[in-house]
Amino acid sequence: MPDRTGSPRAALLATDLDGTLLRSDGTLSARTREAIAAAEEAGVPTVFVTARPPRWLDDLASAVGDATGGVALSANGAFVYHVASRTVTEMGTMSPDVLHELGDLLRSAIPGIAFAVERADGMRREERFAYVREAPADDSLDDWDQIASRPAGKLLAKLEGSDPDDFHRRVDEVLAGRAELGFSGAIGLAEITARGVTKASGLASWSAEHGYARETVWAVGDMPNDLPMLRWAGRAFAVANAHRDVLASVHEVVATNDEDGVAAILDRISRDRGRAAVRASVPDDHEERP
Repeated sequence: MPDRTGSPRAALLATDLDGTLLRSDGTLSARTREAIAAAEEAGVPTVFVTARPPRWLDDLASAVGDATGGVALSANGAFVYHVASRTVTEMGTMSPDVLHELGDLLRSAIPGIAFAVERADGMRREERFAYVREAPADDSLDDWDQIASRPAGKLLAKLEGSDPDDFHRRVDEVLAGRAELGFSGAIGLAEITARGVTKASGLASWSAEHGYARETVWAVGDMPNDLPMLRWAGRAFAVANAHRDVLASVHEVVATNDEDGVAAILDRISRDRGRAAVRASVPDDHEERP
């Protein structure tokens, strides 16, 4: 049955985290946490679909609902992470051959580029790959041949001192369809996944496995790496603080992440489910009544 917009009712809400569900300080507001729980109680779970690696999801374990099996789709679709048990149950990885090929091509075209990879067991990086988000322990360092010797979910690349937009353009030109380039908002960081591995591929595979039809999946995001997911979903939303390309590509724009825009979507889902339940409980006018 369609909702009041004419779209099929939501059976699942897929949401990005940083800049979308979470506030600018990285926290999940009490209002949004309550809205997630209420929508799940009404029969519509929320699944997190994020660029974050698995290790950055443990703090949100209490917000990952049971109805989704306690999972988050992470690293732009490369990993399915079971938050409670802290295990990766599925992967869309790049083989060592692919990592070496991409590394050789990028180094040849962009001298000075530095690499790191994300795996299920954490990050491995070259020494000159400086990472502001965290300060990896020294044992995360390695040379490129060793780093690329095992499959990885995401290849990260940086070029210190470069113009971020120009750097992304140059990386995209080198990749030329060999892999996927995502931009999640980390300035100057190129996030590369295997060809065909995006938030859309991860969400589509997981939804099909768990019986959610595409047209009943609603999705919300804020950055260009969310676009494949938003274009795949039955109904797409952007928070008002989203990137201009995202704002131009969705069905609806809601309030900013700091104003709990995703909570408003969840509130609507809960209300619509409640109305549907009330209508279902009212006898049809043509039924015989005792």
